[in-house]
Amino acid sequence: ELGWISKAYVNRPAVVRHAEQIKKWRTVKGNWQAAWLLKAVTCIDLTTLSGDDTPSNVHRLCFKAKHPIREDLLKALDMHDKGITVGTVCVYPARVMDAVNALKAAGCNIPVASVAAGFPSGQTPLETKLAEIKLAVEYGAKEIDIVISRSLVLSGQWEGLYEEIRQCREACGEAHMKTILATGELGSLDNVYKASMIAMMAGSDFIKTSTGKEVENATLPVGVVMMRAIREYYWQTGNKVGFKPAGGIRTAKEAITWLMLVKEELGVEWLTPELFRLGASSLLEDIEKQIFYHVTGSYALRHDLAMA
Repeated sequence: ELGWISKAYVNRPAVVRHAEQIKKWRTVKGNWQAAWLLKAVTCIDLTTLSGDDTPSNVHRLCFKAKHPIREDLLKALDMHDKGITVGTVCVYPARVMDAVNALKAAGCNIPVASVAAGFPSGQTPLETKLAEIKLAVEYGAKEIDIVISRSLVLSGQWEGLYEEIRQCREACGEAHMKTILATGELGSLDNVYKASMIAMMAGSDFIKTSTGKEVENATLPVGVVMMRAIREYYWQTGNKVGFKPAGGIRTAKEAITWLMLVKEELGVEWLTPELFRLGASSLLEDIEKQIFYHVTGSYALRHDLAMA
């Protein structure tokens, strides 16, 4: 439905002004902060996307995924029996089987997500992208994070973008598909809104800000625009699409800000792992440090949180 996006216009100054106001929101304290942080943990896609990934560090990551917060800290909060784990473990396709086997051995049902479709540049032929997606699913990935071809957005080829994402959705089969827009390379907030709409029309289960490899990753103005697109799409179709900010989110305070923004823009029903994820590799460390401080009243030393 190109009519949905042909007249789309984003008031950038208003969006930026709103984002600045978000940064000034008063943060939560005490037990309320601990509760928000534990909610954030359950929405984290615990990620390792390095060229030197090996089976051993993927196994270590999977152990941390099952035990994201030290057991004694959870007991102090009376949350030790609530099944607190991260949302998924996210790896490259070549490491999917390592993650699946490690999680199976650990006796937990955390799904494995895999980046695919020419991640992070998207500069590979469509046939190669589809083959990579199918292989990742075959290896055991339950979620696929694809990345769009930015050139299709920058040249206004909306039907071509739709068709590419649709074929990727088809290749995913029963696996959930998150579509990475790489917003830092789309040129304008108008393009971010339009690409968000096209991705949802093509069947994306989630839309995601960034690969984490761009110069500019998840920013609040981009988040506002993408959430407004999700809300508009929900009003038009009745379908709820998830949102995932990724890249550059490293502190507990930033995580809470994103959670609060989702609550304000989309509502409490989006604050679940089914509709909201945080893409992060180092965020969990800071969250665990903040919970440690909340429980003990002192700051954690390096050896206190050895698995962070």
